Parts: sequence; C-alpha cells; structure tokens
Amino acid sequence: MNNLLIPRPEYPRPQMVREEWMNLNGEWQFEMDCGMSGKERGLFESSCLSGSIIVPFCPESKLSGVGNKDFMPAVWYKREFTLPDHWRNQRILLHFGAVDYETEVWINGKAVGSHRGGYSSFSYEITDALGMGINQVTVCAKDDVRSGLQPGGKQSATYHSQGCSYTRTTGIWQTVWMECVPQSYVSSYKVVSDIENGHIQIDLDMAGKLENQSVQIEAYFDNKLVGCQTGVIKCSHTRLLVALSQIHLWEPGSPNLYDLKISLFAGNQCQDVIEGYFGLRSVYVSGKAIMINDKPVFQRLVLDQGFYPDGIYTAPTDDDLRKDIEMSLALGFNGARLHEKVFEPRFLYWADQLGYLVWEEHANWKLDITTAEGLEIFLPEWLEIMDRDMNHPSIIGWCPFNETWDVDGKKQNNEVLRIVYQVTKKLDPTRPVIDASGGIHVVTDIFDVHDYDQNPVTLSARYDALNHGGEVYVMFPERERYGGQPYFVSEYGGIWWNPSQREEASAWGYGERPRNEAEFLERYIGLTTVLLNNRSICAFCYTQLYDVEQEVNGFYAYDRTPKFDSVTMLRIKSVNESLAAIEKEWAI
Repeated sequence: MNNLLIPRPEYPRPQMVREEWMNLNGEWQFEMDCGMSGKERGLFESSCLSGSIIVPFCPESKLSGVGNKDFMPAVWYKREFTLPDHWRNQRILLHFGAVDYETEVWINGKAVGSHRGGYSSFSYEITDALGMGINQVTVCAKDDVRSGLQPGGKQSATYHSQGCSYTRTTGIWQTVWMECVPQSYVSSYKVVSDIENGHIQIDLDMAGKLENQSVQIEAYFDNKLVGCQTGVIKCSHTRLLVALSQIHLWEPGSPNLYDLKISLFAGNQCQDVIEGYFGLRSVYVSGKAIMINDKPVFQRLVLDQGFYPDGIYTAPTDDDLRKDIEMSLALGFNGARLHEKVFEPRFLYWADQLGYLVWEEHANWKLDITTAEGLEIFLPEWLEIMDRDMNHPSIIGWCPFNETWDVDGKKQNNEVLRIVYQVTKKLDPTRPVIDASGGIHVVTDIFDVHDYDQNPVTLSARYDALNHGGEVYVMFPERERYGGQPYFVSEYGGIWWNPSQREEASAWGYGERPRNEAEFLERYIGLTTVLLNNRSICAFCYTQLYDVEQEVNGFYAYDRTPKFDSVTMLRIKSVNESLAAIEKEWAI
C-alpha cells in the first residue's frame, strides 16, 4: 500500500527510531466473535474472515468502516504481508501500539504470543514463524468492560453512552508495525537528567547474543555534538553517564530538546543505530509548591479525555494530536491531566515538542480494586506504561488511579493503592506521584481534591483555611488525612455550556447552565481567580478542554470548533495566565 494511503502513517515510537520499519495500518480482514468460539472454529488458521476493517481505528468508530456500537466480546483481524528482501537474516519484531484488552497473535497459524492490557504497547519476535514470500498475521482481542476485571476508563458499561461514560473501544486502536533488527540490538533505554551536574544517566537494555559489544552515546543540541560517551557491553543492562558541554533546560513554554543517537558495535562494525531525544529538567516538591528546574510553576491544567468523534480513542491524524495541545495553549493553559486513558506516544511527543506539562494517568475505572486481584491485574500493565513513557520530559507526574470508589459495600483495598504508589516511586523517584486523584488518598506526594462548586464565594471560603493554618478541606475526612503536601484542585468548574443545543435531553455538565456567555465568563473567572489567589494551592485542572459526546462542559465542541467568540477566548486566556499567589511569593 502506498504510504500516503496508510492511515496514521507516521513513525509510532518517536523516542526510539530505526530506519527499517513497515507500517501495517490499513485494510485488514475482520470478524466479530460474539460467542467467543473463534479458536474452536480455527479462525487463526483460516485464510479469510467475513468482513473488513481499517486499522488502527476501533470497530466502534466511523473511521474503521465498521461502526458497530454494541458489545463485542471478541474480535478477529487478519492480513497478509511480504517482507523486503534485504530484511532476510535479520530478526523481525511485530509491534502493537495498543489493543483492548486480551490479545493473542498468530503468524502463519503459529502462536507467537499473548498480552493482557488495553493501553500498553507490546511486541513479539516473529522471525522463526515467518516463511518465504507472503506471510499472514492473525489477531484475536477479547474485551469485557463489564467484568470488573479490566481497566476501561471512560468506556460505557451500558449500551448507550451516558453522563461521563462514552463510546467503547474494542480491539486494535493504535498502529501495528514491524521492524527488522540485527542479531544483537538495543531493546530499550532510560534517560535521567541531572541539571545540577550537567549530565545525563542513560540505562540501556540489550537483546541477543552479546559478544565483544560496545556502545556509543551521542547527544546533540541544534545539530552540534555536546556530549559523547562509549562503554563496553558485558551484560544485557548497561549504565553510562554522558557529560554535556551545553545546558539547555526543558520547561513549559521553552521546550529545549537534545537529539540522541545510540550506536551498538560488534568490534569495529556498527550493528544497530537508534535515534531519539531527551529533555533536561528537574521536578520535585518543596513546601507547598511543585518545583520545575528549581522554580515554583503553578500548573494551569485542563482535563483532556483523548476522544475523537470519528476515531473514538484514536486521533484521525497526527496533526489532530498536535492541534489539541495548541488549542489548550491558546487558552493560556500550560498542561493537562490526561484523564482515564493512557495517551499514545505521539501525543507525548507533541507535548515534549511544545513545552506542555502532562500528568499521566491510567484508565482504572471499571477495575475492582477491593481485593488483591485488582493489583494482579493493574500493576503489570502500569509498569509497561511507565517503562514505555518514562523518557518524556512533558510528563510531570504519575497518577495510577482516579476517583477510586468502594464497590457493592466493599471498601477499596488500601494496600493496592499503597503498593502501586511504592512501586511507582521505586521505578521513577524523579517525579511526584498522586496515588488516587480525587479518590481516597492512602499515600501521596500531592494532595488533590475534585470540587465542582459553581459559586466562587463558597469555593473561596472552603480553601481559605489553607492560608491560615486552619482545618483543610478533604473529600473523605473519615478515611484520609492531609499531611501538609502541595494542594491541587485537580478537577473544578465543568460549567455546563451548550448554547447551540440547550434543549438536548442527553446533554449534561456540572451545575446550573449559565443563561448567556457573559454569565459563563463571570463564573469561570470567579472560580479560577479563587484558585490562583490562594498561596497554598499549587495547581488547578479545569474540566474540560472540549465536549465529549453528551458531556458539554468544554471550551470547544466535540469537533474542536470554539464555543466562544475570539474576545471571550482572549479573556479566558488572560485570567489563566495571571500570576498565581504561589509564584508571586517566590518573586518577592
């Protein structure tokens, strides 16, 4: 297929790029398996399925060409491919950006692997299953958001989308692709920046038979070599320090990025080359502030759900990912909570490029965490997500859970939250962690609340004690305690505003609908100013950037058209960019 005709043709893993790769997006055979009998019927061995679909769009979406909105317990995919001749004698890796939820994969009828998790990326080496000429890949995905045994985020557990639950996503929803690698190759790397000492620490993981191997790390800024280090490979994991001759910090609004080149040698022969990038920045908690590069930065965030009218979970184009960030920046926000969904690496790439702060959050809704079984299901996928996304400087914090609730009279298992927090901190001690945003905090670096009070006067009164050492507002006073951490109002506002469809029965938002645009603006300015002016509040997050289906509390409609005229949008931008009290105190 001509690359221009392939949907989502861009390289899907922007921090680890190899020249030799093949995009498998496009038309696949497809079949719904309502009785989950496909394996018994031998669909993994059959030559054809009954229908077709456009990958990487889920079958619920318009762009997939299927558009089935009902529950699909299992779905099957199949397509043929032919490898380039010069890939012979190489190792071949098959990659999936994300498949919801339980996946099995066959090459030419031979099982090559399975995976559980709807939001993390995974891959298999398929070299031994390949034949000469035309090969065939078959994929089966099982999905049940009603089971309580899988994270489903904002996917509706009822037939109809309703309230803050939206259209489901089943099966493949990110790019499927292949690459060829040598017999020994770099499988992953992690970069930790040290701005005080002017270097980076890089941890490399290798695969294959390692004999007489060495590695060279090169860092560039504006195409100028600013750091180089070599090391001998003695095992599958290697750590190097790379001193940098120039220091350029990545921060919101100033997204300085270094280019990275990693070359693996066997003797004097170069075997593997990957290219990526990194940003130098620090983030830590100090008193009531979140510090970025040793300065308190008030996080002016907006809630981003990551849904698209025609693609559901999948942006129609790479430009759509970038434009969502640009829409937010145009309103004076400096970042987002990526809400109840793990966004794809291409979104994080654009956040890195545009200097946009993000909190990464798993899609924990629908998963029952009242027992230890919830931990068994949740943690492996969360570790895969962190491992994939660790190097993005735009990620300013981790939030594994959002709004954890009791289920059928059973209380949440606090040990599930505690263990996930501890493992998250152990894997990445360089970022703050919120254990459960707006939920029942067990152990957290940032204390956050969700507050949809629509009255600026009562909102101000609720948080006034933060400034005077009085009793601090907590959402669940019988089950959690404030410990003096930075305080984050991580959901607020959500003002119900759908002027073009005021009588639409399914539409909803928070509070009473404003009577006109002026009333909306007055309420928004009042609520936002209360949070900016509180010297003990370090961040806010407004709900939300754009409408999603029936939830109509965005600044933009679901199709991303502005809901306000340019003058009102500039007023919103102006208040968002006002200096916060916590920043004013630092400036004195």
